[in-house]
Amino acid sequence: MKEFELKYGCNPNQKPSKIYMNDGSELPIEILNGRPGYINFLDAFNSWQLVKELKEATGLPCATSFKHVSPTSAAVGIKLGDNLKKACFVDDIEGLDNSPIACAYARARGTDRMSSYGDWIALSDVCDETTALIIKREVSDGIIAPGYTEKALEILKSKRKGSYNIVKIDADYVPAEKETKQVFGVSFEQGRNNFKINKELLSNIVTANKDMPESAVRDLIISLITLKYTQSNSVCYAYDGQAIGVGAGQQSRIHCTRLAGNKADIWHLRQHPKVLALPFLSTIGRPDRDNTIDVYLSDYSEDVLADGNWQNYFTEQPAPLTAEEKKAYLDSITGVSLGSDAFFPFGDNIERARRSGVSYVAEPGGSIRDDNVISTCDKYGMVMAFTGMRLFHH
Repeated sequence: MKEFELKYGCNPNQKPSKIYMNDGSELPIEILNGRPGYINFLDAFNSWQLVKELKEATGLPCATSFKHVSPTSAAVGIKLGDNLKKACFVDDIEGLDNSPIACAYARARGTDRMSSYGDWIALSDVCDETTALIIKREVSDGIIAPGYTEKALEILKSKRKGSYNIVKIDADYVPAEKETKQVFGVSFEQGRNNFKINKELLSNIVTANKDMPESAVRDLIISLITLKYTQSNSVCYAYDGQAIGVGAGQQSRIHCTRLAGNKADIWHLRQHPKVLALPFLSTIGRPDRDNTIDVYLSDYSEDVLADGNWQNYFTEQPAPLTAEEKKAYLDSITGVSLGSDAFFPFGDNIERARRSGVSYVAEPGGSIRDDNVISTCDKYGMVMAFTGMRLFHH
């Protein structure tokens, strides 16, 4: 297939629309089901690059959940603990522990479930039956992977009344060294961002504390590769083999840090005993549970807890999770990693990161206030590496 005609572009009025190779060669994909659209393919090709690179860097199966050309999360295939399984709504999936790629997607989808609603999925490895069973019951637009088992393909084809978008990509495809795009009729050309993110990138530790364990190295690599394919400005919190908070496309870096930190906090709080014990009505589906939990953890919890409201969601009235309880729980969190796609211009980013349990930081460095950022890290005993490389993505 040398070209594929799309229904329309970013919006219904943008016609005609298609994807094709400039050199006239075959597209590196097969469309196994459905009819993906313009934005679907933007998500597909960006997300595939992320998981392909993340697997090369970690040696582990990887998955990501994408929305509007940015990842909501990315994760490697590490087993989930019991509380995390419950928080991710996968505690009933048989054989989950035996499928690393399913574990990776369960983590990626379960991180920011509000943002992942209607996601595009990318898997570094062949999609198996266990992964397909997780995907089947979630609201999702489509998936790209290097292959699918026969049973997985059968399950996925049953989604969305048979119209679910399933794309197979040639895992050996290597794009041209130069990439082009047009904006307002003007052509832009640049070299592809083939910069490799690996352990060596974290060797320039600039803080007094230089003790960076392998788990932090892994999480910082996950954070930085996630940022490489996130709309800038962006920062990413990572923990336990997954991105737990992504702040994308903000004009101010502190706003990125706050946004991503709030998402990371919610990820932690979803595993609080009170949240895990919420007595939902059996009629409340996953998306509505996500919305309810989000409100329960917000400053407007009375919207789901007040008399006359809680009966719509729960079998009995839950006790609120107080601000004091939230703070005590989050204050117990340490060992979180934080990456930034460009330098932190002020120490306020580190102050905010500390409140989300950050112990390890990676950023390019190069600000006139680097000394202030380093001293703020030193104040809290954090470890920070300067990578020397900006990771803007637009």
